[in-house]
Amino acid sequence: MSANTDNTYGVGSGTDNTYGVGTRTVERHDRWSTETKASTKTTEFYVFLAAVAAVVITAVMVGQDENTGIDPFGALDALQYITFLAIGYMVARGLAKSGSRQSYTT
Repeated sequence: MSANTDNTYGVGSGTDNTYGVGTRTVERHDRWSTETKASTKTTEFYVFLAAVAAVVITAVMVGQDENTGIDPFGALDALQYITFLAIGYMVARGLAKSGSRQSYTT
């Protein structure tokens, strides 16, 4: 396979899907698909957002006990559960990315 080269930089573009770098010719492969869907197109993203909203609403609505003054589900508990949800979401996205493909046209 031959490639057209630019004498100034030694880099050129061929018409046969190759390009030359110096004295080498390297074949270029076009990508026809992405690794996975965009995260905002997945149901797990919306389930994650709904779960985080549920934790936040619960933490806000559950108040201190009038007798003891103890908050059974406070901000620290809510942050802990949101962290667990975020870890679960990241694991789910990692598993989704581990081999699925989607074309660029969709």
